Amino acid sequence: MLIGICSDSHDHVDHIQKAVSVFRENSVDRVIHAGDYCSPFTISHFAGLPLHGIFGNNDGDKYLLVKKFDEIGAELHGDFFAFETDKVKIAVYHGTYPEITQSLETCGKYDVVISGHTHQARLDTVENTLVINPGSVKGFDEDAMVALFDTASRQVRFTEL
Repeated sequence: MLIGICSDSHDHVDHIQKAVSVFRENSVDRVIHAGDYCSPFTISHFAGLPLHGIFGNNDGDKYLLVKKFDEIGAELHGDFFAFETDKVKIAVYHGTYPEITQSLETCGKYDVVISGHTHQARLDTVENTLVINPGSVKGFDEDAMVALFDTASRQVRFTEL
């Protein structure tokens, strides 16, 4: 399975559209957004993608975010999302509290931990857990980025927007 990973889009519509294009061009099987959409109006740009998301610390109108996810047939899982695919156990947490992120990385329960929040791309292995932070769709102080994760090969590729 090929998973498109993004985070911290912070209302940047041009970069959201570029991220969606990357995901479509690569025929991803699932898109994970690790939070901080900010305004609910941005969710419509993900229509037609198999989107799964969680809340970030800058997502204020949670009720309307849930409604917008429902409108495009996507799933918003709250503050945390864990799933298994291709025998790979994956946890998704925005990263608001570093202590929680570190606990997920070291607990040994997950093969992969996906987070955002820092706006910095990260690919690391902590103990036996692959840690992926796609950076920020908005681009703040670093380049705007998304990541692609192949669950079969466990390879990660970052793509600049």
